[in-house]
Amino acid sequence: MSHLKQSIDTLKGVGPKRAEVIQSLGIKTIEDLLMYYPFRYDDIQEKTLDEIQDQEKVVLKGTVLAEPVVSYFGFKKSRLVFRMMHEQAVIGVTFFNQPFLKSKINASEEIAIYGKWDGKRKALTGMKILATQDDEEDFSPIYHVNKKIKQKTLVDLIRSTWEMYGDELEENLPQWLVDKYRLMPKKQAAYAMHFPRDTAENRLAKRRLAFEEFFLFQLQMIQLKNQETSKEQGNAILYDVKKLKAFIETLPFELTKAQKRVVNEICSDLRNEKHMHRLLQGDVGSGKTIVAAICLYAVVSVGYQGALMVPTEILAEQHMESLLGLFDPLEVSVALLTSSTKTAERRRILAELDSGEIDIIVGTHSLIQEEVRFNHLGLVITDEQHRFGVNQRKMLREKGDRPDVLFMTATPIPRTLAITAYGEMDVSVIDELPAGRIPIETRWILPKQVDSVLTWMNRQLQAGQQAYVICPLIEESEMLDVKNATEIYEHLSEFFSPTYKVGLLHGKMKSQEKDAIMEEFKDNQLQVLVSTTVIEVGVNVPNSTMMMIMDADRFGLAQLHQLRGRVGRGSLASYCILVANPKSDQGKERMKIMTETTDGFVLSEKDLEMRGPGDFFGAKQSGLPVFKVGDIVADVMILETARVEATELLADSSWQEKTENQILVKSLKERDEETEFLD
Repeated sequence: MSHLKQSIDTLKGVGPKRAEVIQSLGIKTIEDLLMYYPFRYDDIQEKTLDEIQDQEKVVLKGTVLAEPVVSYFGFKKSRLVFRMMHEQAVIGVTFFNQPFLKSKINASEEIAIYGKWDGKRKALTGMKILATQDDEEDFSPIYHVNKKIKQKTLVDLIRSTWEMYGDELEENLPQWLVDKYRLMPKKQAAYAMHFPRDTAENRLAKRRLAFEEFFLFQLQMIQLKNQETSKEQGNAILYDVKKLKAFIETLPFELTKAQKRVVNEICSDLRNEKHMHRLLQGDVGSGKTIVAAICLYAVVSVGYQGALMVPTEILAEQHMESLLGLFDPLEVSVALLTSSTKTAERRRILAELDSGEIDIIVGTHSLIQEEVRFNHLGLVITDEQHRFGVNQRKMLREKGDRPDVLFMTATPIPRTLAITAYGEMDVSVIDELPAGRIPIETRWILPKQVDSVLTWMNRQLQAGQQAYVICPLIEESEMLDVKNATEIYEHLSEFFSPTYKVGLLHGKMKSQEKDAIMEEFKDNQLQVLVSTTVIEVGVNVPNSTMMMIMDADRFGLAQLHQLRGRVGRGSLASYCILVANPKSDQGKERMKIMTETTDGFVLSEKDLEMRGPGDFFGAKQSGLPVFKVGDIVADVMILETARVEATELLADSSWQEKTENQILVKSLKERDEETEFLD
């Protein structure tokens, strides 16, 4: 066995306790350690006093004027201070909790200190002493560590391990690809990540390793897509074209061009022997539900069953209501299955589903329970699919005999995320809103202006309309200075009493409580609904024309857009009021962007740029991969190049037999064995 595959506890100086600490960082083997790259670098170039900004991290060189003095305070805390001459100026230097440095600081000797500059005090808070002749230290790597292991300990271990085993690190890309893009060799790139001579070398190393990550990942994704959509996996559903056209003609509105396009794409997949594995993206209010209904009717027209799985009971009930309205008076049997379904009703539904009497089932995760059996399942649709885990989606897919699969989301997904998180799927996009929709007017106000908004809201209620008030938290938090839902509910109940009723909805309520409150709001028994983000997805109350979002700067752009989409669902003008007093420039920029556009795809791109891919969905089950080096936002051109190369390579059915690709075949085999891909 290669030394690289050995456990890190085989390294000199790594006993059981230290091994446990290092393993907590995700480092299990020697190879893991060599490829545990810094997440950032401190560029610690020397500057003159005129160039330094207050609180900037810099290197200052000078002559020590007197021996350092160490004083102790508190519990095991210390302060080391001395003065040095720098550019004819006397600079005070302080090191906290590093008394051992005293032996390294000698009067009249030259010294280089890396630290944070205090412009007001004209002093430096030292972080470390640099060797004055060591140019390598000018670009210092910073690693993710925890309280049990220090940066220096980890760096020293990586350095000593590299000296012993670095030569064993093998190339994992074919030479033709390395040559084509003038990529740095793998071993050289890995070394330059840890011990770069300068920023230029480090940039080339990151370029190489980012390309490698993206390329290998895209190969896996495309192979998975080919496997998912193969003829062996699918059925050709030759739906009744005449029946389907007749059904579309009964709709009380004309489909948009975008809806027609995606219906054609999905229906083409249904008729194809290949297995459908498609993602349908559509902004809030773009009409995904009617597309889903058309596709479900297509499979039902030739005796297949359809399933529609959604994340909440409220959404399931709304879809059920919509489908019943669309399929009346057609002979289509539709049923609803959720955790609230009564036992006797549940037993009847399961029996009729198994016998084939039920054509379409709508439900929550209840659909994936073991006792749910289908007679002839042809199409599975999962709405707001990123809210379900990979295994949950897979379980529903396995209920039938290789049914076609359609995922839907109202969260507009930027292209860069779509080709990473959902690269194994074909993608359809509804990029057009139905005719007649009045754009929602969005305004940003400061907290002190809330009373004037409430007066305006009162006028909306007088006109017979309803309003949402959204809060980011349920309870008080010492960490965040935000208004909580309960407090606002009490305030608004008093403000609108006795003329209008206010309801409260939040995630800690039981499902039955939430459903009851939503029913009251839908029936206009409640005129104002104070809620947390549980109403973010799917709630449809056309009479609601106003939304006020408290502490709006606490939300990302994508979430604000989803919330805003709960109003503007009828024919009346609608408004979204953002209440925020952001302290950061980024917070102010988010508010400004929200008032300038209602295009979810534009907002999603901005959100991705601002928050990064890790926070975009806010959930691990989204299927987003974690890259060590590559950044799908900053390195989007590398990502796209890697995708093109992977696509072209796999288009050659004999690529695995070619001698020049054997190194790649080996790399992918090891990668598949070491990772639970996409789960």
